[in-house]
Amino acid sequence: MQRFWISLMGALLSISLITAAVGASNAKVTPLTRAERCTNLSRQVDEALETHAAASQVTAAKALQRKGNRFCAAKKQAQGIRMLANALKLLGVTPIDPVQ
Repeated sequence: MQRFWISLMGALLSISLITAAVGASNAKVTPLTRAERCTNLSRQVDEALETHAAASQVTAAKALQRKGNRFCAAKKQAQGIRMLANALKLLGVTPIDPVQ
């Protein structure tokens, strides 16, 4: 009889762990706003310019960053995001879009 209860408790523990894991994976992720994406990408370009200072496309990447920042400031974030992402690609860096 004791073996039965130990098995039952183990099964209940397993079910509760699975339920907790499923609940955690269903947590809602808040996407970044376009303004936040602009800020993140501009910061990434700054970091990439420091670490890839010898890249042949530094001047072009800086120009795209300035243009992207102007678009973002003018409430044209979609164009700004594209410019900033292209600046990163010129430097050989993949843009990272973190979620909150």
